Amino acid sequence: MRSNITPDLPEVNVVSRVALGIASTDNEEMKAPWQRRIERAEELAREHPFAKEMLGFYVHLVRFQQDLYNKLRKSDAPGAQPASIAGALRPPELSKLIPAFAAFLSMVEARGPEKLSKLSRGLRGQSEELWSDLLNSCWTMNSPSDTQGLLARAFLQPYAEFLRSSTPSQVGGSAPAICPFCRRKPGLGVMRQRGDGASRSLICSFCLAEWEFRRIVCPACGEENSGKVPVYVTPDFDYIRIECCDSCKTYLKTVDLTKNGLAEPVVDEIASAPLDLWAQEHGYSKLELNLIGM
Repeated sequence: MRSNITPDLPEVNVVSRVALGIASTDNEEMKAPWQRRIERAEELAREHPFAKEMLGFYVHLVRFQQDLYNKLRKSDAPGAQPASIAGALRPPELSKLIPAFAAFLSMVEARGPEKLSKLSRGLRGQSEELWSDLLNSCWTMNSPSDTQGLLARAFLQPYAEFLRSSTPSQVGGSAPAICPFCRRKPGLGVMRQRGDGASRSLICSFCLAEWEFRRIVCPACGEENSGKVPVYVTPDFDYIRIECCDSCKTYLKTVDLTKNGLAEPVVDEIASAPLDLWAQEHGYSKLELNLIGM
C-alpha cells in the first residue's frame, strides 16, 4: 500500500471522468439513505475481503439505526417542542432512548467484534443512570474519544440525524470548519460535480450534515498554503483522496463522486481503512474517527 500511494495531480479531465461514470437511477435516488448505506456496505464487503467483517458489523449497526430513526419519527408528537442539539438530553428524550440503548447494547454484544462485544456486555450490566450519563456526555461533547464514546455516538447518531432533518438549514456566511448544526468536527469530505469542475463539501461526523468548504484549506487548522496540504491517492481506492496537512499533521479522507458516482461516501470512507493505516504510519492523525473507530 505504501508504495502505491502517490500525490494527487491537479484536477484535469473532470468532465471525461463523469462521462465514464454510471449515473444513479431514479430508484436509487428514491431509496432511504439507510438502505443505500446497507446495500453499498454489502457490495464493498464482496469487493474487499479484508473489510468483510468490519462492513458486516456496520450493516447490523445501520439496520439498528434505521429502525431507531423510524421509531423516533413515528413517536414525534405534532406540535411538540422540538428537542435541542445544543443542551443536555431531557427526561422525555431519555425515556425514549434508554430502552433502545439496552437493545443496542444487546445487538453489539451479539454482532460486534470481540472488543465491542465484551464492552457492550459490561455496559448492559450497568444502571440506567450510568447509561444516561454516558449518552449525555456524548450528546454535549464531553465524552472522551474512547470505545465507550464511539458506542454512544453510534447509538445517538440517528437521533441527531432525525433532529437535523427536522430543522431548517443553519448554513450561512463563510463556510465553517465545524458542523453548522451540531458543532461537531467533520468526519469526511466529498467532491461533487459543479460546472466543468468539482466542489468540496464536508460531512459531519455526528449528524451527517453536509456543507460546502474551500478546496485548499485544512479544516483542522485553516492552513491555506497549497504546499502544506498535500493530497494522496492510491490505485486501490482511486476515488478517495487522503487530504493531509503538514502544519497540524491531521488528515481527512474525501470521496470523489466525480470519479465514482456509485460511492456512498460514509460507507466508502469506512471501507477504505488501509488508507487510514497508511496516513497514520506517515505521522498524520485523523481529524475525527468514524463509527468503526478508524
